[in-house]
Amino acid sequence: MNKTLHIVGGGMAGSEAAWQAAHMGVQVVIHEMRPKVETFAHQTGNLAEMVCSNSFRSDDSEQNAVGLLHWEMRAANGLIMAAADKHRLPAGGALAVDRDPFAQWVTDNLKNHPNITVQDAEITSLPDSGSWIFATGPLTSAKLGDAIAQETGTDRLAFFDAIAPIVYADSIDMDVAWLQSRYDKGETEEEQKAYLNCPMTKDQYETFIDALLAADKTEFHEGETAGYFDGCLPIEVMAERGRETLRFGPMKPIGLTNAHKPDEKPYAVVQLRRDNKLGTLYNIVGFQTKMKYGAQTTVFRTIPGLENASFARLGGIHRNTFLNSPTLLDDQMRLRSRPYIRFAGQVTGVEGYVESAAMGLLAGRLAAAEILGQPIASPPRTTAMGALIHHITGGAEAKTFQPMNVNFGLLPPVEGLRGGRRGRKDRYKAYTDRAKIHFQDWLSGQS
Repeated sequence: MNKTLHIVGGGMAGSEAAWQAAHMGVQVVIHEMRPKVETFAHQTGNLAEMVCSNSFRSDDSEQNAVGLLHWEMRAANGLIMAAADKHRLPAGGALAVDRDPFAQWVTDNLKNHPNITVQDAEITSLPDSGSWIFATGPLTSAKLGDAIAQETGTDRLAFFDAIAPIVYADSIDMDVAWLQSRYDKGETEEEQKAYLNCPMTKDQYETFIDALLAADKTEFHEGETAGYFDGCLPIEVMAERGRETLRFGPMKPIGLTNAHKPDEKPYAVVQLRRDNKLGTLYNIVGFQTKMKYGAQTTVFRTIPGLENASFARLGGIHRNTFLNSPTLLDDQMRLRSRPYIRFAGQVTGVEGYVESAAMGLLAGRLAAAEILGQPIASPPRTTAMGALIHHITGGAEAKTFQPMNVNFGLLPPVEGLRGGRRGRKDRYKAYTDRAKIHFQDWLSGQS
């Protein structure tokens, strides 16, 4: 067998897969089409570039499934988590990163690794032999996408993914906005003030909703019938589901006190999270949108404190494609029709930066072990990684398969624990305690 592992795509999954395989002693070639071939969402040629949010979500490894996934990736010497920890920004209990230095650090570490070569070339077809991982993500190029569709013999599933806008901090009116994390969450004062908050009265909220509903939106091309992933709905789609939907979602006012008017309870609040270490950029939390650019500036400037907002990036929407993995991939993430090809990342039907990187971590380790003649099993289902790979490679119902974030519902129950909301804290702690033991055992079995 060829001892070189080829990885197509240098996003979160491809970068992590390369790092893991290289550290196991395998020669790796990363094929990344950027910057020669651009995409709608990317702005640089760096590996692991973040194009949507800059948050890896909760870092609580005892009460949150994605926090548990963070823990497992750190335990496995994950490059993406090391980069996130190094470039962390205050975000209350969440793990947010300074996106540009983050991607540059990942790029530098991969390019400087003696076992890794990076080639900026587009792969447009499936290979006939070798050892390959395709981690091309939701923005798989049209030619490669057609080749994958032709090989799988089935239409690729798809949904639309939206991007939130980013605002220059010095254009925000701080006589209106104030710094506070919800419920003052965070161990330091900086973390407790990780968010900018723009308050709204009921009349201001109603005016905003009216403007949002009436705004010009991006129209899809004929034949595009994909739906949305519920974890990344455009705000106008949420508003169409009911005028109060946003007020109970990203604009909920609970846990916040207006520092300028502490006796007045806001009817709704727009939160902005720091997007870079300098604090010069803030993204509007949960404000993914399909509004046209002109409409975005008009509508967002109706938000108190953002009347003179200047935008470093406006929101957008793109088609996000993924495989029907339960029917196409085996439990080693190999394409059943061409078992020398693995898939990893969002294209497999996981949702989120962390989940994508985790599937890259597994694909890299599984492929490297196979190349070295020492194949390994996937982690047990009682772990976050094991639960995810089981879900996408056979645990999910193929007919209704949709992208999935990691959650405790994917893990088998812990025996002897009672259900119900009152016991949820103990139940989640039991899940994570068991997962950490089983994941460490899995890692130990490879040494």
